[in-house]
Amino acid sequence: MHQSDPTKPRTLGADLRALRKARGVTLSDLAERLGRSVGWLSQVERDLSEASVNDLRHIAGALDVSVSLLFGHTAAPAAEAGHIVRRNARRQIGSDAAGLVEELLSPDLTDDFEVVHSTFAPHSRRGEIIERPTQEVGYVVSGQLDLIISGRPFSVGLGDSFRIKNEPFEWMNPYDEPAVVIWVIAPPVY
Repeated sequence: MHQSDPTKPRTLGADLRALRKARGVTLSDLAERLGRSVGWLSQVERDLSEASVNDLRHIAGALDVSVSLLFGHTAAPAAEAGHIVRRNARRQIGSDAAGLVEELLSPDLTDDFEVVHSTFAPHSRRGEIIERPTQEVGYVVSGQLDLIISGRPFSVGLGDSFRIKNEPFEWMNPYDEPAVVIWVIAPPVY
């Protein structure tokens, strides 16, 4: 049986496997959705085969993640891989269409949680209720953010923290300054 080498840097394949497993999707289910063989998908997850740009778009859609998360995979220097994420090497995730810019602070997606640096633009709002089977904790680094968690309104600011535990929520920044939040999400959703 293939053993994972803890000194080997995490890769796109490892992230794909972690995302698939976090969503409870089997290799055969995902392969069927993609119209590809289980063997091919297994090789992609083990970095023995490369997925085309089109394949990555289909995989992102099937796993409900942004394509930018998969394309933004930059290898860290070997001595830092799996341990350090440099400020200029963060992977941008999600879409800033609603005024939210998110960067992955975790080295990869293979942990039981992910840490995200979220910047909410002034006068931005998601515009829809977010529902996901996660436990999330946020810490406000700067600015102020309004949340509606299970229908209850909250306003959080510098130094405040909050938890969302498998509850529907919305966010909005009706203020003149950006809000920066460090967000911990378990299991990973990106």
